[in-house]
Amino acid sequence: MKICFPTETLQGLESRVYEHFGSAPGFVIVDTESKHVEEISNNDQHHAHGMCQPLKALGGREVDAVAVGGIGMGALMKLQAQGIRVFRVTQGTVEQNVQFILKKNLPEFDARFTCGGHTGGGCAH
Repeated sequence: MKICFPTETLQGLESRVYEHFGSAPGFVIVDTESKHVEEISNNDQHHAHGMCQPLKALGGREVDAVAVGGIGMGALMKLQAQGIRVFRVTQGTVEQNVQFILKKNLPEFDARFTCGGHTGGGCAH
């Protein structure tokens, strides 16, 4: 499985998972079968709220899942429409969260927990 993690910095498996998908500075993609790790900058970081283009942000890379602390409804729906699973992480490193996913210890996001905006306390994570 190829899992994408929005991250604060690009430090491979030691990267800290970022709280929000669309505004993350970068992404770390981990292939759990081959153990290959790829780092990319967010190509869609500076977008208006609600206008996130998750596949553009990933630069066309194909992934099976995204693991993030928070995500807006639009981005969640776009990812799910492409068959991409979205896991809700707590905190920690990419490596820690890969293990949580493999052990089936992370829930999948649903609409009740998406971010409604970052002004006025609209983010539910």
